[in-house]
Amino acid sequence: MEQEKTRYTDEELEEFRTLINEKLAVAQSDYEKTMDRIMGRDTNELDETAPTYHALEEGSETQSKEQLMAMAMRQQKFITGLKAALVRIDNKTYGICRETGKLIPKERLRAVPHATLSIEVKNDRKRR
Repeated sequence: MEQEKTRYTDEELEEFRTLINEKLAVAQSDYEKTMDRIMGRDTNELDETAPTYHALEEGSETQSKEQLMAMAMRQQKFITGLKAALVRIDNKTYGICRETGKLIPKERLRAVPHATLSIEVKNDRKRR
């Protein structure tokens, strides 16, 4: 009887590291762009001195900034999760469900590389 695998091989971990680093680069770039928009540093906006533009934009500006802040916070949380996943790769604990101690399937980790719970545990938590 084949023994159940308890951790991913170093080669598999490196494959995940590459995937995570790619996602991290995109996430950090998106975060920077979002912060630039929040701070008004993006230069591709319309001329804000036009009175009609200003009147139309004033009401939606607050809502837009709130949406951008929420987006930036989600992006920051995602970045933090990805960085934590890289630490788990270094510790060779990456891909192990923190509740069951079993390996999280590769398909789940490819879709959600910062996952720390198996899909079964995650779904079970949603039902409660």
